Amino acid sequence: MDFEAGIYDIAVIGAGHAGIEASLAAARMGMKTICFTINLDSVGNLPCNPNIGGTGKGHLVRELDALGGEMAKCADKACIQFRLLNRGKGPAVHSPRAQTDRRKYQELMKHTLERQENLTLRQAEIVDIGVESSSGQSQVSFVKTHTGAIFRCKAVIVCTGTYLAGCTIIGEVIAEGGPDGMFAATKLGGKLSELGLNLRRFKTGTPPRINARDVDFSKMEKQQGDKPPPPFSFETDEPVVNSVECHLTYTNKKTHDIIRKNLHRSPMHSGAIEGTGARYCPSIEDKIVRFADKERHQIFLEPMGQNTEEIYLQGFSSSMPEEVQLEMIRTVPGLENVEIMRPAYAIEYDCVDPLELSPTLEHKQISGLYGAGQFNGSSGYEEAAVQGFVAGVNAALKLNGEESLVISRNDGYIGTLIDDLVTKGTNEPYRMMTSRTEYRLLHRQDNADIRMSHFGNRVGLISNERHKRVLDKYKAVEDEIKRLESTFLPPSKALKNLLDSHDMPNAENGISLASLLRRPKMTYYDIATLEPLGRQNSLSSEIREQVEISIKYSGYIERQQRQLDELKRMESHKIPTDIDYELVKTLRIEARQKLNAIRPQNLGQATRISGVSPADAAALMIYLKSI
Repeated sequence: MDFEAGIYDIAVIGAGHAGIEASLAAARMGMKTICFTINLDSVGNLPCNPNIGGTGKGHLVRELDALGGEMAKCADKACIQFRLLNRGKGPAVHSPRAQTDRRKYQELMKHTLERQENLTLRQAEIVDIGVESSSGQSQVSFVKTHTGAIFRCKAVIVCTGTYLAGCTIIGEVIAEGGPDGMFAATKLGGKLSELGLNLRRFKTGTPPRINARDVDFSKMEKQQGDKPPPPFSFETDEPVVNSVECHLTYTNKKTHDIIRKNLHRSPMHSGAIEGTGARYCPSIEDKIVRFADKERHQIFLEPMGQNTEEIYLQGFSSSMPEEVQLEMIRTVPGLENVEIMRPAYAIEYDCVDPLELSPTLEHKQISGLYGAGQFNGSSGYEEAAVQGFVAGVNAALKLNGEESLVISRNDGYIGTLIDDLVTKGTNEPYRMMTSRTEYRLLHRQDNADIRMSHFGNRVGLISNERHKRVLDKYKAVEDEIKRLESTFLPPSKALKNLLDSHDMPNAENGISLASLLRRPKMTYYDIATLEPLGRQNSLSSEIREQVEISIKYSGYIERQQRQLDELKRMESHKIPTDIDYELVKTLRIEARQKLNAIRPQNLGQATRISGVSPADAAALMIYLKSI
């Protein structure tokens, strides 16, 4: 029998990375919030790789931290190895990555939720979302648990991850369930479909875990962390600690032969898996088929924590039968004698078409209903976390009657992620990569604080003191750039020796410090040797980094800034919410259909819709000027 159990402002369904950030943001903004999870032991779970960040994803985490999110702080506390990826490339693609102690990360996140004022954490499966109609508008009104408890609320954020109608697959064994042996959410999907949401079937997967005691690490390459390892969060004062080593090994012809021999037993190739998988995170059997010319593939061994012998085999994702997985693994150098602790598996789940959502991540037809994370068609912890934050903030802002927070693609990676989902949609699990953004040099991970902290400050999640520290930091950067531009070095023996040491021509007439820094391979530390002792230590390493990047890449930065200014100009052309595109006869039929379905907020967003041509955009601009 149903019963009234409580009244809240916001209900969050799910306590994975999206649900955590949504709940914390809403509660910290003063909303009475309740967060539901099928199992309290799954809060903050890392069901796939035991790390936070990586290429492109690290940018998201740094931006989230600058907004006032929690993920980076927790990653620093649980970090067991830190690396800045792509150091051999330019700063635009440098990406932080923290190998974490999986259980410690969960423990820290769960405790953070438990201690948060205005937030209730509750174990229960949500089976129903109540929707009422008022003045022709549908509005969420309650959520109901599997035990019949009804919680009244004004907003609901769906963060169901891979639990929604979840189904795990290992060879011929197909079972209803969520990640890591948890129960699936079996009833909510039907209710969402009744409400008119267009649900689709996606798939992801995870590699096997093995016992470290059986591994011969002498046959592998060591993968050590950075020295010293910088922290993930802008607010972490102490360096993180590298306490473990990762290792690298490779598949070989024997591995590939076993996979090819058993392809008929692979659910991916037999048709047992119906959901669409992630293009950029293929299974090992998919790699062998798609890249048949490759003689080997990388396998990274990543420790799951300091108090466990479990090792994650990065790159060995599979849905093959368990006995085939073991046969495959034992052909890899160093893994000849291992036992599987957890077999690899694929998991199918339901998610919504993100084209049904606005840039605030609210459903266009149901007021107060928001989506975040894998429910929105994305993949990955980091993509989920930033969406959860945006959904939680916007739900709180709406209930407070305040202007919504829309982070656009001209602001950074979070904006690109959300814009791609709600404007272009996705036919496969969406993964963030540095190639997704057009403005990589402007949207670096190192300058996320100046790009994002004003948003966090506006909604009350970044304090005035923290925001002032950011502004002071970049004022110091600006002052130092001006000093280097205006400081001229006359010819000297020290200058000649420095240039000779870098195999550079001598500056016979002297040179400014900024011009010297622009030269290839010249660093801030190099030019500091030509100044009074101690000058190089008068500024923090973060400020020196910003100065060096700004000066070395000034031409490229200015070019991207002009492109960004053009995008901002396009996005300044707002589109009325009640516009009827059928009246714009100069638009092609396909463009009218797409524009009516997606309802872009501005001309810039309209131009990025698949099916809207440059000619359609020009016609729409002319029409907007006429009304």
